Amino acid sequence: MNSPIPPSASVRRWYVLAAGFTANAAFSAAISGLPAAAVPLREAYALTTSGLGAALGAVGLGIAVSELPWGVLTDRVGDRRVLLSGLGLTAAVLAWMAAFASPTADGIPSLPHLAACMGLLGLAGGSVNGSSGRAVMTWFSDRERGLAMSIRQTAMPVGGAFGAIAVPAMTAGSGFQGAYALLAAGCLGAAAFCWRQIRSPRTPRGTPPDGRPPAKVESPLGRWSVWRIVLAIGALCVAQIAVLSFIAVFLHDVAGFGLVATSTAMVVYQVGAAVLRVWSGAWTDRRANRPSFLRQCCLVTTALFGALAALAAGPRWPGTDWALLITLVAGGMAASCWHGVAFTELAVRAGAAHVGTALGMGNTLAFASYFLTPLIVPLALGAGGWTAAWSLVAASALLAWPMFPRR
Repeated sequence: MNSPIPPSASVRRWYVLAAGFTANAAFSAAISGLPAAAVPLREAYALTTSGLGAALGAVGLGIAVSELPWGVLTDRVGDRRVLLSGLGLTAAVLAWMAAFASPTADGIPSLPHLAACMGLLGLAGGSVNGSSGRAVMTWFSDRERGLAMSIRQTAMPVGGAFGAIAVPAMTAGSGFQGAYALLAAGCLGAAAFCWRQIRSPRTPRGTPPDGRPPAKVESPLGRWSVWRIVLAIGALCVAQIAVLSFIAVFLHDVAGFGLVATSTAMVVYQVGAAVLRVWSGAWTDRRANRPSFLRQCCLVTTALFGALAALAAGPRWPGTDWALLITLVAGGMAASCWHGVAFTELAVRAGAAHVGTALGMGNTLAFASYFLTPLIVPLALGAGGWTAAWSLVAASALLAWPMFPRR
């Protein structure tokens, strides 16, 4: 029989979750705060709009490329080492940018220098998702993992909101040197908190009752059952990224709403999605129904974006504009509430020895969607207007439905 888990472990797991949340929030503040300062970034570095896009896109590309290698390394050397190393490297990149890649009176760094730094930021920060997820999965039992992973996932919008407020404010007052230094300090603070809180439990929560270590299983890289979930995650992310990227444009150009209404809709969408993420994790933990919940999310998302495509194609009756807004916000929530549940199911099916690899696989496809969706949706928009664009989004969600397991 196992030696009982010390009473402190019941509390410790929540500190581990807090550390994982903090690490993700610190990195999210950087990757979301810099795009929020896109206008001053373009002016300070004397960039064209395409140059600005190349610099910001390098972050997402760096994350997508590095997620899987970081995940494999996490399974081999442990989540604590990878998380601390990754946060340290991320802070080092940001410190370099503050010292050597910030516009000054003496000169402006070149676009290749800036893009290289942005790419390195993504490469270093790609360590955070898989390592923090593995730490949480190790400390929580299967009856709590959906809730824990969903809470961890909310760190992305929380950190992003902080970055979107703090980075533009810092650039206005202290220039980009101050903004990069602030983000570097945030990553170092998160690393210190993780160093203090994250440990390996004496008895991992996934260990069988007889005390034996989990049986060795094949790497998820060679298992179609895992790749199906990974591909489904990538396909279902298209809807979420489409809303994040184009909600303001659509509500302004098509529905005719002003800045206040558009901003309010974005806030309602983000807050609602965060609340639903936590709720979905707790709900699926109680009912042990993660696969069926994920399949239902696909169908609901497909129906809402199909309705949005139909509304965009139809005549403008009284109330149509509000129907467009409500349907888009509801579709965005449905397309965003499943993350914690999906990554929990992915990690459980991969096995305790391969959690980092599996999360790296899932995050690679998620960030690939993050990179590609803003490029693909405008092509559909040019071919058939918003009806074609939202139909493409609905089709992507429907494509994910058969790839999620039935049970």
